Amino acid sequence: MAAKIRSRTRALFEKAFPERQIYHRSGGSVTFVKISPWRQAAMAAAGTIVIAWCLFATAAVLLRSPSAGGAEGKDGRIARYERELAKARANEAIALSLLEQRTTTFEADLDQLEDRHETIKKLLAHMQGGGGSGGSAPLVGDGRQILVDSSIDEADERQSRPSETISKVNDKAGFRAKFDAVRNDQTAFLDIAEEEAVERAEHYRGVLRQTGAPVTKVIETLEMGGPLIELPPLAADGEAGVALDDGFTLRAREVVERLEEARLFETVIHTLPLGAPIAEPYRETSGFGSRPDPFTRRNAWHDGVDLAKFYGAPITATAPGVVSFAGVKSGYGRVVEVDHGKGFKTRYGHLQSITAKVGAKVAIGQKIGTMGSTGRSTGPHLHYEVYYNGKSYDPIKFLRAGKHVYKG
Repeated sequence: MAAKIRSRTRALFEKAFPERQIYHRSGGSVTFVKISPWRQAAMAAAGTIVIAWCLFATAAVLLRSPSAGGAEGKDGRIARYERELAKARANEAIALSLLEQRTTTFEADLDQLEDRHETIKKLLAHMQGGGGSGGSAPLVGDGRQILVDSSIDEADERQSRPSETISKVNDKAGFRAKFDAVRNDQTAFLDIAEEEAVERAEHYRGVLRQTGAPVTKVIETLEMGGPLIELPPLAADGEAGVALDDGFTLRAREVVERLEEARLFETVIHTLPLGAPIAEPYRETSGFGSRPDPFTRRNAWHDGVDLAKFYGAPITATAPGVVSFAGVKSGYGRVVEVDHGKGFKTRYGHLQSITAKVGAKVAIGQKIGTMGSTGRSTGPHLHYEVYYNGKSYDPIKFLRAGKHVYKG
């Protein structure tokens, strides 16, 4: 019988005070707090006690006999009540003013924090592939992953604190600590982003140097675009509330400059003919520069490199571009020329057949013909040339640099 009574009592208690959860969503982050039945009951009991005490105190004041008696005592009580009422109203006005001020400050801080969060989202999106690669394969360098592999949603999850108590959530110091923690995380992200951008730029710069092409002239051919991302305005002097910016916008602008520098280098990298001109493993049979001519046996200048494989081996474009010539040229036999833009051109000679057409756009690795021995040739091989602004450069340096850029 006692167990049944306890069970019914517990059921009524849980029905009267069911477990409640309060959710708060801001800037993509969701936090929630749980209010257990016992905590609700305690709060209800505390409220009941406060109300009962107020009623008791009011009744005691009203029923208390006057000390001065008569009309004079009544007037004194009225005057005292009026003073207490005026004091209460003054305290209420102060409390409302303070609450309004803190609410304004909190909303301003929150807006600024959300602006910073949006800035970081844009920076992260750019680092994840929003640069000038034009959809080409990601750069891998010496085996390291260059692009960041994370998401802003993961960062949001780390800011969630579902186990916080109500007192901590409502505590001013708790709120400020959360703001400071998020602000420090955002500043740390900027440091990481800048380091990543500098590393990428230096990696690309090293690849450019390895090709032997004039790096400065190549960079000068690129046009700087507009701002990479739109940054929040700097905080005005004398602005109400805690200054959350603390140099964040200036720091973000520095990171943007580093990312823009890396983007420029990446644009150049994907313009250079760094891919393999043959879709099969090949061997080098004759290098760039002075060499004995295979027909006259006298020293002669060789403007390209000879790469040998079997008849019909697929010849591929070494970078994106447009076919500027496809036909027969004296000495080259069947030949294809590709204009890659920014002053770079490549030539593929002694082909057995041509599959590309003049004016066609080709992607890196796209087949443009097959290996042969047409023209002035002693056997099946590819005569491959690289030009920048009309001057020939050693293709072997480009091929070796390409091994630090593309997989395979």
